[in-house]
Amino acid sequence: MTSSVISARRAGPGSRVVNKRPSLRVERALQRDGASLLAGMDEVGRGALAGPVSVGVVLIDASSRSAPTGVKDSKLLSGPRRKELVPRIRRWCRSHGVGHASAAEIDEIGIMSALRLAGLRALAQLDTVPDLIILDGNHDWLTAPEDVGLFAMTGDGPTTPPVTTMIKADLKCSSVAAASVLAKVTRDDLMVELGGEHPAYNWGENKGYSAPDHLEALRVHGPCVLHRRSWRLPGVMVEDGCAPGVAEAPEHGVPLDEGLVR
Repeated sequence: MTSSVISARRAGPGSRVVNKRPSLRVERALQRDGASLLAGMDEVGRGALAGPVSVGVVLIDASSRSAPTGVKDSKLLSGPRRKELVPRIRRWCRSHGVGHASAAEIDEIGIMSALRLAGLRALAQLDTVPDLIILDGNHDWLTAPEDVGLFAMTGDGPTTPPVTTMIKADLKCSSVAAASVLAKVTRDDLMVELGGEHPAYNWGENKGYSAPDHLEALRVHGPCVLHRRSWRLPGVMVEDGCAPGVAEAPEHGVPLDEGLVR
């Protein structure tokens, strides 16, 4: 399915889109064009060194009112505020879901294919298939590639609906912002739980990202089974024979075959 792209309106000098509260303006326009069941989708954890990549999706329809007060891109909210919004978002939307793709799956199929896998798992949790999905960014990683590969295993999931990509959708569209909050809170809670099993890495605080304490723990202890082994990580054996703790990596958290992602 061919996706379309909606560009965020260019802000003038000194103005910032982040100062504007997300709304349903874009969603309403798309609904008037025939996409009555509309889903906002966003991901978290793409640039982490450990743990899953997670995708949130929020489904609304023509009867959905304005999003709960305070809903915006999860990166602009404190942890307690995000948690406070979760039950309100769940009551507000028609349906919702959060899907994950594990570190092992990221290593096996690459980060972009893992994003799609997580997105399909999120879609499978909805009560119906959306007419259209608004996807944050300018790249449609959700629509199926020509060769299905591992995704033949997901044949019980929903057919991928049409996708519209939008730069800064999490700052402009309430449905996408709400999806980002659900994904962030769900993944953060999961990393806190996993951190209890692997306390050396302090995931309760850094959530698997490349914080100094996490990088130092990797240098000292090396990676565990929940790290993304296909990425250049401190403390990983490399082909030149470096021992754990002195492995050289030009950039922490760079997938060996796909370049840096956030």
